[in-house]
Amino acid sequence: MAQLFVFTWSLGAEMVLFTTVAYDRYVAVGRPLRYRAIMSPRGVLAVAVTNSWVHTGLTLHLRFCGPNAIDHFFCEIPPLLALSCSPVWVNEVMVYVADLTLAVGNFALTCVSYGFIVAAVLRIRSAEGKRKAFSTCSSHLVVVSLYYAPVIYTYIRPASSYSFQRDKIVAALYTLVTPTLNPIVYSFRNKEMQAGVRRLFTCPRH
Repeated sequence: MAQLFVFTWSLGAEMVLFTTVAYDRYVAVGRPLRYRAIMSPRGVLAVAVTNSWVHTGLTLHLRFCGPNAIDHFFCEIPPLLALSCSPVWVNEVMVYVADLTLAVGNFALTCVSYGFIVAAVLRIRSAEGKRKAFSTCSSHLVVVSLYYAPVIYTYIRPASSYSFQRDKIVAALYTLVTPTLNPIVYSFRNKEMQAGVRRLFTCPRH
């Protein structure tokens, strides 16, 4: 239960932070003189903690009278619901609500922010200014795209349709692959990193 709470808190906090960063990019590009964050860290913490307490509390009320081994590499909500012998419809409803508000809702807000960013960038007259603005946002947009698709896929389905082997691979995308790629994707904005990659893939001339 401690692992479930920490994981759901981290998942919710990361999605809210993705949206905050997208809005932060929009303000930096479109409203540089009125630069400010849309959400404080305290607000992000409150949303994520509330979501975690709800799911952990509902899971604690379930009965597990069958196998006690989870066919997964960590304690996640869908495999726990699949093992329960209690009615899980309340849990599934709350999972849907969380998925629609946190995952789909934050993804939609992120896309809206990037729509405003594109509109603001297109108003920039110089080509160099447009290039710098797009490079500022491209790394974050790549990470967001890699993260949201498997999360929405995992939590939008009922527990009865959960496939342990297939969904373990999907879960690995947003728990292992995306966090590993984060520093790599963001580091490509560094000019020294870009020069190093070009040297690596450029054949020496004799």
